[in-house]
Amino acid sequence: MQVKTIIIEDEPLAKKKLVGFIEKIEYLELIKTFDNAIEAIGFLKNNTIDLIFLDIQMEDFTGIQFLETIKQRPKVIITSAYDKYALKGYELDVFEYLLKPFSFERFIKATDKIVTAKLENTYLSDNSYIFIKTEYRYEKINISEIMYVEGMSEYLRIVTKEKKIMTLQNFKTIMEILPATNFIRVHKSYIIALDKIESVERNRIKINEKIIPVSETYKEEFYKKIGIVK
Repeated sequence: MQVKTIIIEDEPLAKKKLVGFIEKIEYLELIKTFDNAIEAIGFLKNNTIDLIFLDIQMEDFTGIQFLETIKQRPKVIITSAYDKYALKGYELDVFEYLLKPFSFERFIKATDKIVTAKLENTYLSDNSYIFIKTEYRYEKINISEIMYVEGMSEYLRIVTKEKKIMTLQNFKTIMEILPATNFIRVHKSYIIALDKIESVERNRIKINEKIIPVSETYKEEFYKKIGIVK
């Protein structure tokens, strides 16, 4: 999942920093940079972009004027050395506001929000796969290959026969993404795929040699789901 971006920034060092940050993020694709907003307006008439990094204080045509001119526009992240424009930016429906000088960590948090918003429709549009954030990338996983999800302290580990993927996403988010027809939570630390169950014995589920406990909290719903009356 790529996020197509442009930069509108007239300060060379600020532009260079943004380009460097974007190049470090696998899911961001830099299409073009602009020294002024007027040229960018012409470009946007004929090109589809997901995200704009926009400076505010530019000669001749400011970032605020740009926002007031372009009504139907991509997501916008303002990059400015002045916080006084923040309120006006949000009134004009900007997505994020990065106050210069901003760190790479702050940059990642802002762009992650864009990707999450862009992927919302992807979760619902195709039931055969999902995208999971791991480190600085989003990895595609075929739902049919998932055997179980295991809680690992602050992380979740999604386990398939071929790989194990660590993510900071929480159980609530994962449960909203996975189809309820085949996935169920059986323990505070486990979600399992019903079609991967090999056996159930004494409140313990066996999946690919892994023994997964069924806790009292989830026991009734689990057995009802698999058609066993306890």
